[in-house]
Amino acid sequence: MAKKIPFNVVFASDEDAGFPASELNTHGPTVHGWRSAVDSGVSTHDIILRFHQPAKIYRIQLLAHQYLIPEKVELWLHYSPKSMPSTPSSQYFDFLGFVALADNANTNYKSRELQSVTVNPRRGTHLKLRLIGAHCNEFNSTQQIALMAVNVLGEDLETAALSEGDEHLASEAAPIDTATGELALASICDDLLFSMYVEESIVQHIRELEQRKLKAVSTERFEYARKLKLCMTALRTAGERLGRYALAKRQAVQQEDFSAAKLRKEQIEMYRACVLKQLQVEQLLENDGPLSQNDQSCEIYAGGKPSLPAAPSLQDVAHALADAVINPKCSSVQLEKSPSNEVAIVAPVAALHLHAKSHDELPQSPRLPMASRHSSPMSSRQGSLRRRNKSAPRNSYEDYEERAIPTLRHSNTNEFLRECQGNALLEADPNRSRSRLNDRERRQAALPILVFGSELVELFYSRQFQDREDGLVRLRSFLKEQEAVEVASNEHAASPNKVARSAALLLHRAVRDAVYSVFNQATETVRVLFLEYVPGRVSPNEVARCVDRLLPELLAKSGDPSARLHTLAQHTILSIAACPQVAEQHLVAPALSRSVGSGTHQRLAMSRLQMLEQLVNTQGISTDKHSGLTCRALSDCGCSGIHHPAEPVRKVAERILLLVYKVNPRLVRKQLPPDDDITRRNLLYRQLFTEFDKLDLERKQELLEVHNSGNDADLMQPTTSTDASRLLKSKSGMTLGTSAVGNGYVSCNGKQQYNEQLKRSMQSATNSRKGSATNSESTEETTPKINCMFCGWCCTGSDASQLDRHYWKACPFLTKCPQCSQVLEVAALNYHLTTECEAKESYVVCTRCTESVHKQLYELHQMEDFCRELKTGAARCPLCHDDVHLPLDGGWKLHLLSAGGCPGNIRKRNLKKSN
Repeated sequence: MAKKIPFNVVFASDEDAGFPASELNTHGPTVHGWRSAVDSGVSTHDIILRFHQPAKIYRIQLLAHQYLIPEKVELWLHYSPKSMPSTPSSQYFDFLGFVALADNANTNYKSRELQSVTVNPRRGTHLKLRLIGAHCNEFNSTQQIALMAVNVLGEDLETAALSEGDEHLASEAAPIDTATGELALASICDDLLFSMYVEESIVQHIRELEQRKLKAVSTERFEYARKLKLCMTALRTAGERLGRYALAKRQAVQQEDFSAAKLRKEQIEMYRACVLKQLQVEQLLENDGPLSQNDQSCEIYAGGKPSLPAAPSLQDVAHALADAVINPKCSSVQLEKSPSNEVAIVAPVAALHLHAKSHDELPQSPRLPMASRHSSPMSSRQGSLRRRNKSAPRNSYEDYEERAIPTLRHSNTNEFLRECQGNALLEADPNRSRSRLNDRERRQAALPILVFGSELVELFYSRQFQDREDGLVRLRSFLKEQEAVEVASNEHAASPNKVARSAALLLHRAVRDAVYSVFNQATETVRVLFLEYVPGRVSPNEVARCVDRLLPELLAKSGDPSARLHTLAQHTILSIAACPQVAEQHLVAPALSRSVGSGTHQRLAMSRLQMLEQLVNTQGISTDKHSGLTCRALSDCGCSGIHHPAEPVRKVAERILLLVYKVNPRLVRKQLPPDDDITRRNLLYRQLFTEFDKLDLERKQELLEVHNSGNDADLMQPTTSTDASRLLKSKSGMTLGTSAVGNGYVSCNGKQQYNEQLKRSMQSATNSRKGSATNSESTEETTPKINCMFCGWCCTGSDASQLDRHYWKACPFLTKCPQCSQVLEVAALNYHLTTECEAKESYVVCTRCTESVHKQLYELHQMEDFCRELKTGAARCPLCHDDVHLPLDGGWKLHLLSAGGCPGNIRKRNLKKSN
């Protein structure tokens, strides 16, 4: 199996004095790596590595710098027996290939590239790396290149293999792990990705545990092997954290901040000791022989991956040092009792008693010279890491907060704390109640600090809500006065794009604040930003970036149960949508018109729909498919909202559907179930379809008024009150006239009831002829004047059979089914042939023109000229195959009754002859 091949750097063409090539000999988190000389003027740099003994090479790993990146690295291998000279001038290298490195611009020069090159098994004693060129970027103005680490994986050559050539090695394949298909490694610690980021002492422990695991598997101690595997996984996580601490210690030493370096050193020792104790590493190593406890289940490893102890912050370290100074005798006694070759972990009893006392009872801690302490007192102070209240949950604040909190600034140990941390700024700071920004917060707020200054940004990160309010007020004043500032000092003022981006970063933090007064100030500042500062100054791309940052937080606040919070959030979102640049790019409406799921919280769903309704009322329905306010997007959102379990949400969704129905009724009805008796049994659909009927009736009346003023006013006269009472009605209460365009067949809503309704009308006429006194409609038929409810035909007389004959032979609005001879409306013929007729099995619906066609004639029908796509908002006449322009049956009346109407309607000519 492949393992790490140790080597030494024996030659480097050039190097920086602070980053020598010898740094490549070791791996670890604190390794600097090699770096070329500044302004060397050489584009090619050579580095030669000599292996400790001849080896068979399988893989070469290179870890590049984050911004000092060479364009490519060539790999050369040399093999020389021990009898041959090994000076670089006498070596002849074989070219293996090259590795091209990326410029790292896509990661903003913050990541390092690891290249692993697998080579055919070759024996060698020297490896030469030739680094060519340098990627240019803003951080590399001196054209330097760097290499953080080099790792060579292979096997030591046996004595018998030294005399064999490379031809024999080439026939051998590299060892492959059958589980992963990668190169099989003797230890995970040999991988460069592991050894560069895990602390060195933890790596040694993991190596020992790996050897123990192999022995446990060979002796079938599987419970022991399982514990070892889980322990190694947890140790790797802890080792990465210790590696970060070691890197911070090295940076403190470079900056000559020795107080911080001492704290980091104690922090590393405390955390390492806690981890080794909690994971029972000493017990698992079995240095004194096999232990029966390792073959039994224990609480730590019972539930899978063991939990790691909380990492001590610098604050905890300073407290522990202060406790050690207060009780030096107790600490010394505990140190004397602890063995010299082990890490002692003794709970500081005196420290626990001191924490229980009040601040007045604590004695003043004397200053302790740092040079007088030769041994670390923290080897026996690990008990201070334990939480006082073990029932309290852990949180991320304990892991990352490493600055002095205001509570400790007035404690009696504060004097020693300042000495340990070297924080003399606390005494000189006039505003000691304001928190200083830590490194993480400074990195987050780098741009706002550059634009607004550290004082303003510190107000936003303060723990006092009054400071945060003051910061928002000052930011709002800055945005309002920015125009005057730009005129006065245009050279030094930041660009409007940077100001808007910085303000959005700070407001993103402020709108998430839990204090209502802070949130109120934040929303007002957001409105000032978009309504006063952004128009005419900020570029569209930057406006979109600001909206993308703030809108999700405001949408989340709009679903808050508190009325004042969600109302304020809605008003702010609508104010953002009113910004001209935001409206032009359609940044708000698409986020509001997404479908509302049944699991969405009632308050959030209702807020979204209310804001969407307001946008439709103010901006109108758009035809731009990216606007989020198209008929289709609104109808989809409304249809999803009417199925929400909360009634207030359904009411708002109904109002949105009604707004869309006024513009495109066909699309809305297509999204809903068919309008029939079964659907209308649902109260929700019954109310919705009733509102649709009212809108249809209003549209029909408007159309009739328009036509009454034209040439065809005689054909479009409304029926009398007596005739209106005789309009056929469905069981759901809809008139037959208003139901002509409810679906794809352009017939009535509730067409299934049409034939029954027509038969009922004819039976009523028959009953009136027989003199039935119990039927109310027969009473109306006995009047001297008889009118047709469809075409307006009328005649005088008392013989009601004239109306039956008119229906059967003359009415141009009706026709006979060519299959069953049933009399029905022309508009309903296509629907009747495919769903109600006795011969419906022989008819299909044409996918192009929506007409009903006999199956045997379907192919010929599609070859005809009149078989064409149906226009939007129109219907297809089955008699003449022309388009009938809707809305409602007003279009059918014009088509069937006007002088230049349907040429295929034979009854229209018969009506003229009878008149």
